[in-house]
Amino acid sequence: MPVENNFQHDELSRKNPGERLRVADLADVASPDSPVWAETMGKYGAVLSHAGVASVVFLHGSLHGTDVFGMQRLDEAGGLKRGYSRGVSGVDALLAAMREGDNGIPLMPGGLKPPLPDDDVTKTLLDEQIGDAGNFTNADVESIKKAINRNLTQPITCIRLLWSSEHHHLGRAVAALSLLAELHKICQHQSLGKGHRVLIQAHGQAGLALALVSNLLCPSLITGRPRLFEILTDYADQTKQTKLADIIKLVESVLATASPINGVALDMVTFGTPVRYGWDPSGIGKLLHVVNHRNLRTDGKNWLAKMELPQITMEMPIAWGGDYVQELAVAGSDAVPQTERAKAANKRIWEMVEPYDGFERWLECARRAVRFPSEGRCLLVDYKDSTGSTNPRDHYYGHAVYTRRHTLLFNTRETIRAFYES
Repeated sequence: MPVENNFQHDELSRKNPGERLRVADLADVASPDSPVWAETMGKYGAVLSHAGVASVVFLHGSLHGTDVFGMQRLDEAGGLKRGYSRGVSGVDALLAAMREGDNGIPLMPGGLKPPLPDDDVTKTLLDEQIGDAGNFTNADVESIKKAINRNLTQPITCIRLLWSSEHHHLGRAVAALSLLAELHKICQHQSLGKGHRVLIQAHGQAGLALALVSNLLCPSLITGRPRLFEILTDYADQTKQTKLADIIKLVESVLATASPINGVALDMVTFGTPVRYGWDPSGIGKLLHVVNHRNLRTDGKNWLAKMELPQITMEMPIAWGGDYVQELAVAGSDAVPQTERAKAANKRIWEMVEPYDGFERWLECARRAVRFPSEGRCLLVDYKDSTGSTNPRDHYYGHAVYTRRHTLLFNTRETIRAFYES
């Protein structure tokens, strides 16, 4: 997308990404409990420090208890309910496999659902129920922190942030502002400024919040920024959410300065993020998109997923082609906000950021099989998580592997290779 993207949707280009694209297989699978893992991660820490990275932020949500495929919006807009899938072979079975409650992804204990609070109780619950499946656990973040700082006199902080996991436009917009407020706090607390970098690693739809952040950080006076603030301020006032109102005011003041976030460069890595919102590269640092992908195509276009019906309904249960959540949770899909006021605010944001709606539009976007946005470097990785198992908890349809303990060293190496090696 262009500079001054102004919250436009990605163009969903099927063109070859060219030099932006790299392809890799999972390698360097050293045990996270081994001396080799710690020693290697320590070397990576030295590279990060030399590049100016002062903090690493791990941003994620929850796979359990959330409509990860966004079937609520598809059902509301039509889908099986209104027979829009009639005449398209295989769609009925595909939608049934995606639907919350039928897709094999469990609910949270006690019926916990979004919005999830970013507190120790909820994070501990996720660690106990999900482990490292699409979840940066406390134990793993602490292991990384200890290892990368083993040879450093000035430690790199490692911070785990849990976003609300509200898979709709309103939830992601609030997450974007909350993240900017948190980044401002980090920079203030660590006295960070120009020359420092913050590396943000975001799993799944948390990456869409980063896309909105990139638009908010555009140095130019884009028209979408005050409009988004107006929508969110109206919503906060109507629902008497003083905390959200305070975050909006803080972020507005931060973005009004000549050097937002104290001039710190924000480097961003997304893992398994669906291609939806456009990115604006002008106000951020480096950008990399990582996708779990196994090429099943016969036309030579190995950078695209394979979206053929009804075959996909046989491939998806064993994650044969890689990350099916990343492939299918595209425009037109979403969770539905819980209240009428939230639905109204969500619709206003949706009209800004996503021109696609309805079942047929979703099917069109899914069939484009695009793995990457139009901005940033691209890395297709065969994480080798398709073992033939049809138990979703073994792979979560290819969407869980990015945060598994055995992939963290590899992911760190590939991030350094893309960003910080000359």
